[in-house]
Parts: sequence; C-alpha cells; structure tokens
Amino acid sequence: MRKGLNYKATSGNLAITSVALQDHISRNVMLQNLSQYDPGKTRCRRTSPETHSKVINVKGTVKQQGSQWQDGPGEKEYVLDPASPPLTLAQKMGLVESPARRLTADEWTQVKLRSVHEGESKQPCAICREEFRLRSQVLLSCSHVFHKDCLKAFERFSGRKCCPMCRKEQYETRVIHDGAYLFKERCASRIQACWRGYVVRKWYRHLRKTIPPKDKRLRQRFFERKFQELNDSLVQFCHTDVEAFLNDIDRSASSSRRVFHQFDTEHVLEPQEDEWLKIQEKVIQRDTWDCPICLSALCSPSLGTGRTPHWPQSNRSTVLLSCSHLFHQPCLEAFEAFCLEGQPTCPLCRSLYHKILV
Repeated sequence: MRKGLNYKATSGNLAITSVALQDHISRNVMLQNLSQYDPGKTRCRRTSPETHSKVINVKGTVKQQGSQWQDGPGEKEYVLDPASPPLTLAQKMGLVESPARRLTADEWTQVKLRSVHEGESKQPCAICREEFRLRSQVLLSCSHVFHKDCLKAFERFSGRKCCPMCRKEQYETRVIHDGAYLFKERCASRIQACWRGYVVRKWYRHLRKTIPPKDKRLRQRFFERKFQELNDSLVQFCHTDVEAFLNDIDRSASSSRRVFHQFDTEHVLEPQEDEWLKIQEKVIQRDTWDCPICLSALCSPSLGTGRTPHWPQSNRSTVLLSCSHLFHQPCLEAFEAFCLEGQPTCPLCRSLYHKILV
C-alpha cells in the first residue's frame, strides 16, 4: 500500500508539473507574437497621479504634484511597457524564474536624474545621430535616451529587446519630453537674442542720427547729411510746384534789381572838384592810356602829373568819367547813341557816370 501511495503521489506531481510547464510555454509563445508598441493588441500601463506622486522636469529637479509646474497637453510622462501578466502556475511553483520586478516611482526618479546628469537629452540620438527636438523620445531603465521610432526599428531589426548602448536586456521604457523642452528653451533663447540685437541696433541707429561723432571727417558728413535731409524735407512738404516757386524767386530778384537800378539812376550826384582830383589820381595809378572802345591811344591829356607821354597828335579829345575810366569823346558819344536805355552806363563797369573833358 505504501508503495502504491508513493507511486500515486509521484505520478500526480509529475502531472501537475507537466501541466504547469505546458501552460507557461504556451503563454510565452502567445506573448512573443504580440508587439508592445501596438496599442490595438496590448494596453500600455501609464502612471496615474495616484500611483506616481512625483514628476521630474527637464533640469532634473523633483516637484510634487499640485505645484505650479504642470505638463502641457499630451506631454505627460508614462511607462510604455505593457502591464506584467499574472504569474503562471510554473512560476508560482518555482519551476520557472519569475519576471523582474517593475521599477517604482522613486527608482524612475533616480534613473531620470542620472540621465539628466549625463546629458543624454542634450546629445543626439545614438541610433540616427540626429537631435531629439520635438520628436517622441523614450528613456530606458539603464538611463539611455533614444527616439521612440528609432528604438522600435532597432528592436524589429535585431529581433530582441536589447539596449543599443549598454546591451542591457529586458529593460523598461518610459516616454519623456526632455529633448522637446530643451529645444523650446534654445529656440526661446535665440528669439530673445535676436530681439535684443534688434533693440540695440535700433538704439544705435537713433544715436547716430541724433548725436554727432567726435571724428572731424565723420562730423562733417553728419552735418552734411542733416543739411541734405532739411533740404529734402523742404522740397517734399512744399505744396506748390518747385519750378514755379523758383521762377517766382527769379522774377522777384529781377524786380528788385530794377528797383535798385532806378534808385541809383535818380540819385547819382555829380562829383565835386576835390573828388575829381581823387578820380584823376586813380587814373594815374592804373596807368592805362588806351581807349577801351576803339583800342587806340588817347590824346595827350593834362592830368596834373607833370609829365606828357609821347602820344600821336589827334583831333579827338579825351573824356574822364566819374568811375575813373578814360574814353575818346567821339567813341563815348557813339556808344551813348547806340545805348537803348534811358541813361547810358559805363562800357566797362556798367555804372552811371558824370563826365568831364581833360
């Protein structure tokens, strides 16, 4: 009976063991055919606010929930791996090793801090060698960061779940947004730098327009440019035609000249005797003894000089004008007859005159 009981117990244990192993193998085969990235076949276990009470920002500091910093819409971090299946009978009996324990929130915090300290998100993706920017990225439990699509393609190509950097197998993945945060901060810094440069350049241009430089050459150019701007503004804001405006100025100037000429004509006084002596002294100092009209030598005048030049004798007498010019009397009379104005002027200086014979 004792032998029969032992046989029955042994056969029952063998049957239970075989059934447990068969169930474990069938479950593993089914799980291998499922993709952890396909949301239609598996359900991803995401961290809820109740499960994880801590959130990590880009700089690696830990903030409690309820603080002012919150993730934007669609930017919350969550674990990408599917939920662990229940233990099989073989695992419960100790025939097969149980799967590794899932990382807790504190452990994920340490992994994230280690990744931030090593600057994994600041460096390009190790698979495609491109920056993360706004593309989805995943953090592995070994603190390495990759593009989500790049890691998926690498696992499909290699046929196993192994980290491309440290070759750690059976890792856990977590969707993070550190690369996007860093890219946004870099873009904001560039925008601020461009804006500051624009403000400084605008201030400097205003300064160059208002304050003259100290250099002599640049200072001259500054005032020339200012004067040109004033002229341009005057022409621009002139409501009348510029040509008509200039023609009016010319007509006004000619009218003024006619008025002054008429005034000089009416108020020319005849020189006195002492003034005629001064005029004769000017003639002697000039030492010109040719008639400007006929270009021939003048007759021998007596100007009180004490000398008589050897000039050819002629019947034409010499006339001295109040403007200190000498002419032949017939030449001056012919010029006066030819002049169409009311009172003739000197052929040389165009001034009104009085004349005497010398």
